[in-house]
Amino acid sequence: MSASEHQIWLASRSPRRGELLTRIGVRFAQVAAETDESGLPGEPAERYVTRLALDKARAGRLALPGQDRRPVLGADTAVVVDDQVLGKPRDRDDFVRTMRLLSGRGHRVLTAVALLADGVERSALSVSRVTFRPLDADEIERYWATGEPHDKAGGYAIQGYGALFVVALEGSYSGVMGLPLFETGQLLAASGIRLMTAGLD
Repeated sequence: MSASEHQIWLASRSPRRGELLTRIGVRFAQVAAETDESGLPGEPAERYVTRLALDKARAGRLALPGQDRRPVLGADTAVVVDDQVLGKPRDRDDFVRTMRLLSGRGHRVLTAVALLADGVERSALSVSRVTFRPLDADEIERYWATGEPHDKAGGYAIQGYGALFVVALEGSYSGVMGLPLFETGQLLAASGIRLMTAGLD
């Protein structure tokens, strides 16, 4: 897709977020958005993901040529258990620790989306609850060996092998994947972006 054809910029290289935008007929191009993902002292998880989504959208805006004023969308996801934010696993040991924390219990998945359009910043937060069945050491090791957990918040992908662990989901499936489509659609519509336009233009 040429730069003249897309409606928005997605400040993320995530193929999952790109796939989800495509599902609702949004034409987009991706731009790298490097940000510091460190949490602030005492920062609640909800504020953390919202701040990072905004930071990513702002970083995406700064990476664009000054004359390109198309909207920029940023997003961030965090898995939270016992008020602890679980990021992407640093290594195998960190992954195993994470899976043991999630095994046999519920956790929250927070995904914030932020849209910069016409000088206005808008954001929204999706909160979902996911419950895992108990996991044994062997399947934790086998899951790590698939390579799927390496770049995933909380160490799992609900759209992949990680679905085998999920007993229940309350909330947004797309939010757990990394881009809640209801909230995203609301932000885009409020900024005048037409949805479900694939094949119509």
